[in-house]
Amino acid sequence: MIEARHLRVLRAVASTGSFSAAGRELGCTQPAVSQQMKALEASVGTPLLVRTGREMRLTQAGESLVRHAAGILAGLTAAEEEVAAIAGLRAGRVRLVSFPSGSSTLVPTALAALRAAHPGTRVFLEEAEPPKSVELLREGECDVALAFRYEGAAGAEEWDDLVVRPLLTDRLVALVPERHRLARTAPHGSLAIGELAQEPWIAGCPRCRGQLVEVCEGAGFTPRIDFATDDYPAVVGLVGAGLGVAVLPQLAVESVRPRGVRTVALEPAVRREIVALTLPDLAQVPAVSATLDELARAGARQSATR
Repeated sequence: MIEARHLRVLRAVASTGSFSAAGRELGCTQPAVSQQMKALEASVGTPLLVRTGREMRLTQAGESLVRHAAGILAGLTAAEEEVAAIAGLRAGRVRLVSFPSGSSTLVPTALAALRAAHPGTRVFLEEAEPPKSVELLREGECDVALAFRYEGAAGAEEWDDLVVRPLLTDRLVALVPERHRLARTAPHGSLAIGELAQEPWIAGCPRCRGQLVEVCEGAGFTPRIDFATDDYPAVVGLVGAGLGVAVLPQLAVESVRPRGVRTVALEPAVRREIVALTLPDLAQVPAVSATLDELARAGARQSATR
């Protein structure tokens, strides 16, 4: 019989490459890790690890078991949490991964409401951009992932195996220096992205950067990107200093204080869908379900203030 604790140790050895490193990650000794791996190999009746120099390499059987481990452990977590809630423990744990602009806008509102309604529920927050956040969810490293995808972008089926909770639709806006000619002349507060074709650009995160290039090429030009940074305040600061123009999601602009810049709507509109994702088994866990509900309410409030 395969035990969950053995699967957790196997995953740790696979990710760290050694018994000693896995022991440090799990908070146990190297001999304890070795003993549990021997017990797991005895249970399955075949070697799972091969020592190569100072590192451990997975056998074919080991690779297969690691692939299944995330789903198995997620199912066990769902069962443990649901049973605990039914038993009246009123406790739960949620591991949340969010992209930065979501962390500073949607997440604080949602978690404050969650703590007020369910003070026994603990939420652990980490930051990662999609698709990394989605990978962490599938690998069993988190319970809820905030992610986004642009309208009309390829790969709409990439979330078919997940529970998708829509939060809000986020529109891209242009940022120009407040003394820029287009800050004064953009009709009705909007402009076509082609009007920025000759400008130097400041680009954002890799996924947003790819979307920028795609939108610009659709308008008939390739943007000249002078600066690229994942830090939204840095993007705003560079634009405010007159070093170029940028296009950012509205949520990202709302997460910083845009000084020295003018925000202008783009026509035709370019939008991204912001969602909360989880695994089907985890969606049944009360703490995860409550977190999804509060994130959805935070998204609705954010939309209402625009």
